[in-house]
Amino acid sequence: MRTNRSILTTAAAALAVAGALISAPPATAADSPPAEVSPHAAQRIDNIGASGAWWVNDLKNFDPRVQARVAKLLFSSDGLDLSAYRYNIGGGGTGVTYAPRAPEDFLNDDGTYDWSKDKAGRTFLYYAAKYGVEDLIGFVNSAPARWKTNGKSCGGHLKTEHEKDFAKYIADVTDHFAERGVRLDYISPFNEPTNSFDSCGQEGMLVDVPQRDDIVRALGEEQQARKQRTGIIADESTSTVKFNDEVPRWISEPGTAQYVDKLAHHTYDNPSDANRAKVYETAKSVGKTAWSTEICCFGKGGTGWAQEYDPTIDGGLNLSRIVHKDFATAHDSAFHWWVALSEMIGTDPYAKNDSGWNDGLIYYDPNYATNGNQTLYFTKRYYALGQYSKFVKPGAVMHNVTGTPDGVEVSAYDQKGKWVVVVNNHNATDTALNLRFNSDKPIRATKAVRTSATEDWAKVAKPSVRKGTVSATLPARSITTYVFGQKGHGSSAVTGAWQGKQSGKCLTADASGAAIATCTDGAEQSWSYDARGALKGADGYLTAGSSGLTATAEFTGDVTQRWLLNSNGQIVSEASGKCLDVSGQATADGSKVILYSCTGGANQAWFRR
Repeated sequence: MRTNRSILTTAAAALAVAGALISAPPATAADSPPAEVSPHAAQRIDNIGASGAWWVNDLKNFDPRVQARVAKLLFSSDGLDLSAYRYNIGGGGTGVTYAPRAPEDFLNDDGTYDWSKDKAGRTFLYYAAKYGVEDLIGFVNSAPARWKTNGKSCGGHLKTEHEKDFAKYIADVTDHFAERGVRLDYISPFNEPTNSFDSCGQEGMLVDVPQRDDIVRALGEEQQARKQRTGIIADESTSTVKFNDEVPRWISEPGTAQYVDKLAHHTYDNPSDANRAKVYETAKSVGKTAWSTEICCFGKGGTGWAQEYDPTIDGGLNLSRIVHKDFATAHDSAFHWWVALSEMIGTDPYAKNDSGWNDGLIYYDPNYATNGNQTLYFTKRYYALGQYSKFVKPGAVMHNVTGTPDGVEVSAYDQKGKWVVVVNNHNATDTALNLRFNSDKPIRATKAVRTSATEDWAKVAKPSVRKGTVSATLPARSITTYVFGQKGHGSSAVTGAWQGKQSGKCLTADASGAAIATCTDGAEQSWSYDARGALKGADGYLTAGSSGLTATAEFTGDVTQRWLLNSNGQIVSEASGKCLDVSGQATADGSKVILYSCTGGANQAWFRR
C-alpha cells in the first residue's frame, strides 16, 4: 500500500498460462508416515477476496474489452472466482498527490450527492455483483475531507462533531447501491487507524483507540434505524500486535460489541505463530470471528515487508504460506489480498527486480497512457490465490492437518459432500505425502490442480486413495489442490499418545487434568480425540475450567471441553484460545500441564507418537 510509481523499461507481452495435463509422479508416498486430517472442524470459511482500491482509477482509461477481461479474471469461475470484493468508498482525494490513489467521493459542497462520481470504482463493483461475488465489502480509507481536522483526505482525524455525519454518509452510500441491486454485505468504516498517511501519497485517516467505538456505535445506530442488514467489520489494524492490544480496549466500551459483525486485522508485521494464535485468543475473548483483510508487499525470499517485484513461484508460495497460516493458526474465517491489480512492475514484467513491488496479483504498464500498452501481466501469486479461491467457497469448514512432512503445509476443507485439500510443498525436491482422513466413509479423488514454476492451474493426475489414506508425490516448489468426493462425513476418533516437543515426555492424564511423564504406552497416556473436539484420557474428558484443567466424567458439549489440534503442534482450547503448556517449560516427570497464551514455544508443541 505504500509504494511509488515505477517505470516499465521492458517491451510489453503477456505472460503465458500453462494448463497441460501432466503424468502422475512416481508412487513413492507410501514410504512416508501419514499426516492426519483432524476429525474436528476448526472454523467456517466466510470468503476469500481482494481489494479494488486504486487500480480501478487507471483501468477506467483502458479499453472496455480489457476492463471486461479483468472482471472475468477476478470474478468468474474461469478466473479467481473470488467470493469477496472490497470496494473503496473514497474520501474525495483532497490533498492526495498521486491521482490513482485519490478516489472521488459522492458528496457535494451543499451536502447533496452526485452519484455519477467514482465511475471507476462503481464499474468494478457492478462487475463483482454481476458475477455473483458472495460478499461485497465497502471500506473507507478516509472520511470526506470537510469533516477532517486537517481538511484533507490524507492524515488528520475525523472531527468528533462529524461522527454522525460520517455514519449517515456511509449509510446513504449503502442505501444508494442497494437501490440499484448491489447490496454491500459489510462496511469497514476505517482502515489502518494508526497510520496517518500524512505524506499524502494516498488517502488515510487516524482513528485513535478512544474514537473507534464511537464511530462503530454511530454507524451501527444509523444502520439499525434504517433496518440495514450490512455488517460492520473493524478495526483493520495494520498488524496482529496492534490488533491484539487495541481491539479489547475499544470493543469493550458499553454498547459497542453488538454492532460488530467481524473483527479484522492486517498482517504487515509478518506475524509469528504466537501472534497469529493470539488473534484467535483475542477473538474468542470478545466472542467474535476474525478476518485477515489485507496483506501485500513481502519479498526477498520471505513473508516480511520488502521492496521487490517477483512474478515467480517463490512469491506464489509465500502468498500460499500466509493464507495457510492465517487459516490454520489464527483460525481466521476470511483472507483478503490487497490490490488485485497494480502498476508497480518495476523494470521487467517477467523477472524479479528491486524497483517494483509485490502488491498486486496482475500487473499493467504504468506508462499505458503514453505508449498505449494495455497488456496484463500475470504473477504466480494470482494462481496461488486461485488454488484456494477457486475451490474453497463460503461455508466450507476447515480442518487442521497434523503430522505433515517438513516443508509441507496442508489444510483441508469439508464442503458440501466433498473435501478440498490445499498442499504447499516449499521443498526444493519432490516430497512424498500420505494423508489419512480418519473417516469410516470412503472417499475418492475427483480432481487435482497444480501451480508450480512451469504450471498454472494445470490439471494433473489424481492421487491414489486406499482405505481413507491419500498417497501422492508433491513436485518441488508447488501448490496443489485436491478435491475428493465423499458420501457422508462420518469421522473416526484419533487415538494414541501425545509427546511434547521440548520435554520428550508424554501427555499423561491425572485426577487434576494432565501432566507429563516418561512415555510408557500405558493407558494413562492414551488419548482419544473425536469429531466433537473432545480430548478424552484415562480419567475423563479434559476440561478447561475457570480454575485450570480438570478431568470430567461426562462430555456435555460445552466449549470448555472442545479442543483444536493446530498443524504446528498446538492443542488449543476453543473456550479461551489458549494452549496446553508445560508449566515453567519443565521437563521432569509429573510436571503440570496448564493453559497459557499460545507462544509458539516448544513446551506447547505436541506430536502423535
